[in-house]
Amino acid sequence: MLNAQTYVTKEKGIGGTIRNSYEDFYVEEIPSESIEFGEGPNIWIWIEKVGRTTLDVLMDISRDLHISRKRMGFAGMKDKRAVTRQWICISNIDSDEQLDQILALKDRIRNTEFLKVERARKKLRMGQLIGNKFKILIRDIEDIDSGVEIANNVFKTLERTGVPNYFGWQRFGKPRTNTHKIGKALVENDIKEAVRLYIGNPYSGENEEVQIARAAYDTGDIEKTYELMPNGMRYERIMLRELLSQLKKRELDEISYMKSIYALPKPLQRMFVNAYQSYLFNKAVSNRIKLGIDKYVDGDIVIDKEEHWIHDKTPEELQIMIDNFEASPTSPLFGTKVPLGEGKVGELEQKVLDDEGLKKEDFECPKTPKLGSHGIRRAMRFKLWDAKATATDEGILTEFSITKGSYATSVLREVMKNEVV
Repeated sequence: MLNAQTYVTKEKGIGGTIRNSYEDFYVEEIPSESIEFGEGPNIWIWIEKVGRTTLDVLMDISRDLHISRKRMGFAGMKDKRAVTRQWICISNIDSDEQLDQILALKDRIRNTEFLKVERARKKLRMGQLIGNKFKILIRDIEDIDSGVEIANNVFKTLERTGVPNYFGWQRFGKPRTNTHKIGKALVENDIKEAVRLYIGNPYSGENEEVQIARAAYDTGDIEKTYELMPNGMRYERIMLRELLSQLKKRELDEISYMKSIYALPKPLQRMFVNAYQSYLFNKAVSNRIKLGIDKYVDGDIVIDKEEHWIHDKTPEELQIMIDNFEASPTSPLFGTKVPLGEGKVGELEQKVLDDEGLKKEDFECPKTPKLGSHGIRRAMRFKLWDAKATATDEGILTEFSITKGSYATSVLREVMKNEVV
């Protein structure tokens, strides 16, 4: 995992590989509350998607229904390279005719099934889930029986201590790992470079057609790039269309490049700086875990399960809460207003900024202010439950549940002790 440098468990890793097929990696959303279905203006759809991002599915549905993507909600993004199930919601569907239009899409959205379609009074909001449960097959194991024993021992430890709350490769892009680099360019106010890193900057792991298009961008030929860029590269083409529109008005300048970024869906716009924050967060967590993942350290900023800061407890009381997963120490997602810890904890956090040559105010992003960030404190560990490993003919099947916003690959990293993608 990018910039993740510390393990919690001591067992030798079992090695192996994951995601050899989409079916090897299954994710199912755990809703945060029971929704009353039956009537209301909002349509909830329980979908199963294969090999697609949540955002891609939503954009396909909004395109086919001729509605704004802003009318569509979801609780959280799910893995692309997987089979995943989750709720999505379309707001303000009042008539039966509109509902029939949605039902008509049932077999028309690529690699997506509508498993349930329900009416409800409430809308679905981001973060409205408890967590996710996973079934992940680890293949290419030398000794399956020994691997099962090791995996279950690791799970036992992690259920007691918590799992390092690292951001996984999905946050940064894989195999073209550049999302955080785009974010860094935005934080450094180099908008032109941020756009180049997204549209240009060929990567050898992509197909040749895409590489040629990206190379054309790096020569400065925007029109040729648009002609060469495959239709499947949806977001690159959105940005290129905006740049071509700007070219008809004037020479490209910082405003042109800013508008090309703002042409993207808002969740994707925000992802760039968020990815850079995540890259730095992983380093901060790596440093702090060395002091004890389940230990209170003087200077820690501690939050409860609702992510409220805890100010009125003694160190002894905080430790009891940490032991019971009622609270966790935090690390910073750096931003303009995020406070750092005190003492040794604060020194470790400040060093992450110093090593990057950054100050907190750099995250204001004055040239793209909509993408700036105040920052936040985030738990440096997450809870694991219902974890088990079993032997199969193909390898080791792992099953577990984790809290929302956490990465299953952080769990598997402790089991496999290799580069988990």
